[in-house]
Amino acid sequence: MSTQGHLRVSDAEREPVLGRLKDAFAEGRIDQDEFDMRAHLVLTAKTRDDLAVVTGDLAPAPAAAGPEPDGGDRVMAATAHALGAWTLFVGPLVVMLTRGRSSEFVRRQAVEAVNLQVTLLLITIVTFGVGGMLYAVTWIASIVAAIYALAGQPFRYPWILRLMK
Repeated sequence: MSTQGHLRVSDAEREPVLGRLKDAFAEGRIDQDEFDMRAHLVLTAKTRDDLAVVTGDLAPAPAAAGPEPDGGDRVMAATAHALGAWTLFVGPLVVMLTRGRSSEFVRRQAVEAVNLQVTLLLITIVTFGVGGMLYAVTWIASIVAAIYALAGQPFRYPWILRLMK
């Protein structure tokens, strides 16, 4: 453990650990029960050592691949999110297949947009069209994702199927 492990933690120090747990759950490294238990441990942790124990057996978070996205990459990533509102998964898929080859940032964001649109399409089909009402909500999420992309920040939609990686 660290030499400062005895120091008390703040909520700001707990947030990244919770984010790491969410990623581990999304990646399938821990199941729901283990996630719940570990999240409880994070929320009740008193010291830095308490936090370190919670994620000590998880692989470190993958480093961001590639250089910082330039202006063109950010615009294309935002375009992938925005196109989903009008073209379903086709627009983001085209962006992924064209510009995603030259930019990892664009590819990751286009994959997120494709996964969102495919998830919505499946929900709409399974619910015989009733799930189509979710499209209005996802337009807002797509705008938020596009703003994140323009700022050069990665965005992950919550509660979607991640069929493409």
